[in-house]
Amino acid sequence: MCRQTVKRHLWQDITLFDGLKTHAEKMAVLVEGAKIQQICPMSQLPADLRDTAEKTCQGGVMTPGLIDCHTHLVFAGSRANEFEQRLEGLSYAEIARRGGGILSTVSATRAASEQALFEAALPRIQALIADGVTTVEIKSGYGLNLVDELKMLRVARRLGHQLSIHVVTTLLAAHALPPEYQQDADAYIDLICDEIIPKAAAEKLADAVDVFCEGIGFSPAQCERVFQAAQAHKLPVKAHAEQLSNLGAAALSARYQGLSADHIEHLDEAGVAAMAKSGTVATLLPGAFYTLRDTQVPPIDLLRQYRVPMAVATDGNPGSSPIFQLSLMLNMACTLFRLTPTEALQGVTHHAALALGLSQTAGLLSPGRTADFCVWDVNSPAELAYAIQPGRLKQRVFNGEVTA
Repeated sequence: MCRQTVKRHLWQDITLFDGLKTHAEKMAVLVEGAKIQQICPMSQLPADLRDTAEKTCQGGVMTPGLIDCHTHLVFAGSRANEFEQRLEGLSYAEIARRGGGILSTVSATRAASEQALFEAALPRIQALIADGVTTVEIKSGYGLNLVDELKMLRVARRLGHQLSIHVVTTLLAAHALPPEYQQDADAYIDLICDEIIPKAAAEKLADAVDVFCEGIGFSPAQCERVFQAAQAHKLPVKAHAEQLSNLGAAALSARYQGLSADHIEHLDEAGVAAMAKSGTVATLLPGAFYTLRDTQVPPIDLLRQYRVPMAVATDGNPGSSPIFQLSLMLNMACTLFRLTPTEALQGVTHHAALALGLSQTAGLLSPGRTADFCVWDVNSPAELAYAIQPGRLKQRVFNGEVTA
């Protein structure tokens, strides 16, 4: 990957999608150091800038750097056999009950060293970087004990330190019951609340806490205990909510000012209203919907009616969404969930930033913000959602540096 320091560089004749809307006029974008200094229509570009700034790129579509706000990138092992089992007729829940699913990944992840997990995660995160992602959330959840949950979070932090990408970490110890607690879920919740959350907070390894609130996961009461422990340690919360059934997890997350409720295929109007009131983002995961061959579509019209922001993410994981290409989710969100191309692009930029609590620093292009953006070799932003076509990334700028 070539790296070029951006000192005072000018992007010209750009079609600009700023994270909310596409500007009608061709635009110019000036970057000094790591910051965007000026954005203006080409017709208003000062003459001195044309002469003094280095002309870095001309033409194409510029978007904020893409944000993948829900992933499980750090794991060991493969679950290709479960993919085959689902095609032979077993449900995701049945595979989990037979000891597969999350627990099979837990076994492989516990056995792996930090270095092995880092090396396994590298091609996944590098695929996202090559796809224009500049910020990614990475969850734990395949350790399910103190040592291995923290191990996963350390690997995620290391990925962010060593690669040109912002990494946000989320503690998802409440992902599944580990084998040693199969008969005592409440005792495992005690472990999460009394040991894992405090240690992750003390070592500054987690930026948020997540739960899997589901019949094959944890009850609303158990998840609420986790939320209370998270807030006691000043960590924001979010939830895997209403994926397979409606247990009221989205409304529960909203009561605790949750950043997001994710999946939400079975979300009802009461849950949508609660999210609207609290500002909780609806994170749509069309990759899991597609992989699991689901038929229950999230309540998109209700989310629009209540003006709940909709984020879009890969849910990149070894079982239900082994997909590490965020631009593909743009097309899936439109074709499977009927989002408009603009809604889908908002979902991987501004609304994804909201889902991570990063609205002040990521997901929008405006003067004064960090220069994290992409220039695409297309004629209109809608083309990014319309076509499934690798190779359209013309430039990726991260912290003011051209990295691709």
